[in-house]
Order: sequence, then structure tokens, then C-alpha cells
Amino acid sequence: MVSIILFILGVLIMVLAVGISIGLHEVGHLVPAKLFKVRVPQYMIGFGKTMWSFKRGETEYGFKAIPLGGYISMIGMYPPAKQKGLVGATDAPALRKSSTGMFQQLADEARSAAAEQLQPGDENRMFYKLPVYKRIIIMLGGPTMNLLLGIIMVGIVTVGFGTPAQTSTVAEVYQCVVPLSQESQRDPAVNNGCKSTDAPGPAYAAGLRPGDTITSFNGEPVEKTAWLELTQAIRSHAGEAVPLTYERDGVAHSTSITPYKTERPVIDADGRAVTNADGTPKTIDVGFIGMGSKVENISQPVSEVLPMVGSQIRSVAGIVLDLPARVFAVGQAAFSDAPRDPNGPVSVVGVGRIAGEISAMDQIGVADKAASLISLIGGLNIALFVFNLIPLLPLDGGHVLGALYESVRRFFAKIFRRPDPGPVDIAKMLPLTYVVAVGMLVMGAVLIYADIVKPVKLFG
Repeated sequence: MVSIILFILGVLIMVLAVGISIGLHEVGHLVPAKLFKVRVPQYMIGFGKTMWSFKRGETEYGFKAIPLGGYISMIGMYPPAKQKGLVGATDAPALRKSSTGMFQQLADEARSAAAEQLQPGDENRMFYKLPVYKRIIIMLGGPTMNLLLGIIMVGIVTVGFGTPAQTSTVAEVYQCVVPLSQESQRDPAVNNGCKSTDAPGPAYAAGLRPGDTITSFNGEPVEKTAWLELTQAIRSHAGEAVPLTYERDGVAHSTSITPYKTERPVIDADGRAVTNADGTPKTIDVGFIGMGSKVENISQPVSEVLPMVGSQIRSVAGIVLDLPARVFAVGQAAFSDAPRDPNGPVSVVGVGRIAGEISAMDQIGVADKAASLISLIGGLNIALFVFNLIPLLPLDGGHVLGALYESVRRFFAKIFRRPDPGPVDIAKMLPLTYVVAVGMLVMGAVLIYADIVKPVKLFG
């Protein structure tokens, strides 16, 4: 019962976090829009039917029935159509009705709907009349808010809780040295996995035990988080008697240790095993003392926050660039026996489920649960930041691209002394916008279905 309650609590925390992230995203649009005097009739969380709202000033604030996003409506998103034969008539109040095709009719209908919101005094408060840089600031305000939230969440985890790192504290000590080729054949429960013919473990023979913290090796001090450096030093002193100091229960001890020359996997600079072309582990004869490192959460300096955020942005961008193919793979897994990629995209449902599983786990403490949930919220906001920068309407990146195109078009018109071409009419892009929107809905539906019938298993 307790695990169920904790699972529900984790889901509710994530639902609240998603709602706040969406709400602040829209605040990122709302604040600069009001600063630039654009009239904003609505600020809404969700889509569909309005469930609750209130009006303050000229803006209605509220919640809608489908909590899958949010929006603010701004006056003058679509410029009026140019009248034939009138150069520079972009501000003409009349709308040119056309029967040339469905796409033109869609644009005209969108302009008509937008024109119905206009009130006396709105003439100089329309979005499309703003300078390009102001429009870009408004459209980037939302993603920037998500980026700031992501940086804050990553900072809290990185600096406050710390990140998992191998330390110079000993977690386990092997009583013998088992040849690499025989490791999989030994049962560690039987005589500690040792045979009488095995060489004794150098660390065990030197007196090291779990819980000891190594403080120096071969006369060189060992920092708390310098496990990889210590490993490299051990590997390079095979067969040599080396002085070593350590602490046990706050008391300093010294000993001598002779790393055993044995076949071990080749480790790269990031601590990962290197493989051969055929996928088998690449090995080398190096020094080995037979001990394992204790992994602890180590607080990182503030200077590490932005690089970590940058790494997450690159990771998410790689997924977004290949999103249709990845969603297709998720769909295949959902409708077949194929395994699901744990590193693939998930929906809001999947994120909520992961949050619930983290909260319900008995194997980790409250602090680790909190750090995991905060990290998940940070990752969600970084994903929202990257996704909204896709240069396609109706996403923010599409509006930014339109504004930049307008600026370039006007620049060349000025250079070649041509008439001002006027604002870019994004209403003409509505057909593509609808295609993108439908595609997003389909991908979202596939991910939600997959997260229900075949969720990502992060914890076994």
C-alpha cells in the first residue's frame, strides 16, 4: 500500500511540474508581449473547452479541458492580405476573399477570425507591426523560460545533491586474482570465487578492507574523486612494490602493495571499456590490486552546471533530429514483441510513470529520490526548450524563422531599392502548420499508447 501511495505521489509531482513548466513557458511569451504593448486577450493552460478562468485587465487567464500544452493569444498574429494593385497596402482593413483554392480560403478565414478580435485602439498594438527583434524576443521567451528552469534544476542536482562518482573509498576487496578468461566461470558464493591456485589479491594481502579510504599511492596524494587517476597509477606499476596510505575509521594507516600483472580490459578516458572490431573486450597486461570503488554523490562546482546542460541539449537535439524514425521504432515495439529502446522518446505519460517508479523504489533513499525527480523535471524542460525551437509552425521556432525571413527580405529590398515587401504572411503557411500539428498529435498518441502497453523499464 505504501509503495502505491508513493507511486501516485510521484506521478502527481510530475503532473504538477509539467503544468508549472507549461505555465511558465507561456509566461515567457506573455511578459515581453505586454512590455511591448501587444494586447493579449488570453493566457490559457491546456486546449479545448475552458474549465475555469478569470479576467484581469484586458487578459483572460484560465485552464482548459485538455492539459497537453498552453498558449497566449496576441492581437495581429496574421497581417491583413495585400490588395491587388495597391503597393504597400499591408495595413488595409479590408480582407481579400478568394475562391482560388482551399489553401487561400484557410488563410482568409484565419485572417477573418483574427480581425474579429480587433478593438478600437488596437491599430498600433498588433504583433505583426512590432520590429523583428521584438517579435523574436516574444517567441523565444517561452523556450528561454524552459531553458532557465532546466539550468536551475540541473544546478540544484549537480551542486546541491551531487552527481554519482567513483571515489577513493573502497567498496569491495577481492581475496584473489581471477584470470579474466575465468571470471564468468566462478561462483563468488563459493570460497569467494577463489581457487587454491589463484594468486592472492594484492589489496586484500596489503590489509585493505571495504570502507577504507585511500589517501596516497606511491607518495602521491589521492583526492576523494580521483578514482580514475588512481586506477591509471595502479595499472602502470605492475610488479612494483609501492607505498600506500589509507584511513580507516578516521585513523591513518600505511602499507606496501604490489600490483599484480594480469590481463585487464582497456579503459578509455571516460572509464569505459574499449572493444575490438568484433565487439569483444580489448585487453592489456597491467597492474591490478583487486578492489572496487564506492560510488557516492559528490557535489560539483557551479562551473559544471552549464556544460552538463549543454550535454543534455545535444542529447535531446539528436533525438529530435531523428524523431519520426524513433517514434516509428517505438510504435513497432508497442505493436510487436520487439524490445523498446530505453533511450528513446517518451510521452508525458511515460515521464509520469518513471516519476512514480522512482518515488516507490525501496532501494534508494529520500534524498536520491528527490534528486532523481528534480533531474527528471530539468530534463523535461530542456526537452521542451529544444523541441520548441524546431523551425516549423506552430512551434516557436517557426515564428522565429518567419521573422528572420522577413528581416532578410526587407534588407535585400532596401539594398536593391525595391518597395518594402511588408510582413511575412504566416497565414499562408497554415496548411503546413496543420500538417505539422497533426503529425505531432499522431506521434504523441503513439508514444502515449506505447507508454501504457509497453513502458520503458529503467529499473528492471
